[in-house]
Amino acid sequence: MYHHFLIVLSLFVTLSAYGKTENSRRDSIQTILAPYFTPPSQYANLFGKYRNPLLFYDGTPVKNKSDWKLRRKEIRRRWMELMGNWPPLEEKNEMRILDTVHETSYIRHRVRFRWAPNEDTEGYLLLPYSCIGSHKNTPAIITVFYEPETSIGIGGKPYRDFGKQLAQRGFIVLSIGTTRSSQEKTYSIFYPDIHNATVEPLSMLACAAANAFNTLATRPEVDPHRIGIMGHSFGGKWAMFASCLYDRFACAAWSDPGIVFDESKPAVNYWEPYYLGYTSPPWRKRGNISPDNPASGLYPQLIQQGYDLHELHALMAPRPFLVSGGSCDPAERWIPLNHTIAINTFLGYSNRVAMTNRPLHAPNAESNQIIYLFFEYFLKPQR
Repeated sequence: MYHHFLIVLSLFVTLSAYGKTENSRRDSIQTILAPYFTPPSQYANLFGKYRNPLLFYDGTPVKNKSDWKLRRKEIRRRWMELMGNWPPLEEKNEMRILDTVHETSYIRHRVRFRWAPNEDTEGYLLLPYSCIGSHKNTPAIITVFYEPETSIGIGGKPYRDFGKQLAQRGFIVLSIGTTRSSQEKTYSIFYPDIHNATVEPLSMLACAAANAFNTLATRPEVDPHRIGIMGHSFGGKWAMFASCLYDRFACAAWSDPGIVFDESKPAVNYWEPYYLGYTSPPWRKRGNISPDNPASGLYPQLIQQGYDLHELHALMAPRPFLVSGGSCDPAERWIPLNHTIAINTFLGYSNRVAMTNRPLHAPNAESNQIIYLFFEYFLKPQR
């Protein structure tokens, strides 16, 4: 895929030249993105060990679109039963502005809203000046991470300021994160509390993102039909579960979360108690599974019964998503992604599943540029 990045660098130069009109810019973006929707030849039409999502759990094949609707409901229902059903989403979820900073190209509000039945959170709402006074016509993106500051460009590592970069490109951004639990090294949301959680913590993060969606969608400037979500690493897991389980998200980008279970990669650590291996504290020592440090909770059950995360990817169809792959998600991840491509083909859609690849876990300028163009292509309206 690196040669594709070289193509991007040259084509990006042409965006400035050809981007004088909306249509020509959109065509240029489509040209840049096109290679990332096609698996390398060595992975094309390979489906691996992964259970076919186009078969009901009893083995009955999905024969038509009506069957797929039923199968989709079956997948989501099964996973929600396994992980624990969400508490009711917040119906009247007011976003309160705590303070405001005027940046060069956008306004930055520090905000507070309820993201779980028993918990408020604080984050940042970035409003480009170009959207002020607009009415329900601006696309928006929720960014998720350990804390909300990194995404808006405060104190974070390089190439993780996704919210800032997206706001500078005209998107409304809501940046959220698990500040308190990250400081406590528990990282997630535990409902109703850390000793008696009834929902797997990673699924509860998805629930919180759904509540964030609902409060963002009430903003007068935001088009509620054009809201995406993205995150990196921990945030990539969070964004993946949120977009798959809450179908009001129009599209998503997942930066190297580990899109399927893989115990050979320490960062693909869904077995940890703050993801899908919840048990009441005290917890296992953080790290790889071993005879002396086994996994417990739901995760071993999922593995034993043959579940994998490609079933959640299937819930995205036909909504588009991009895997910004690094060391956790190398090119062979096209094998599980081929299942969602097959579902989209079955439904009559193409170019809905994309992946880029880089050697390292950390994002870089080239991989981020593809993310930003992906959101521009799928969230900004055609003229």
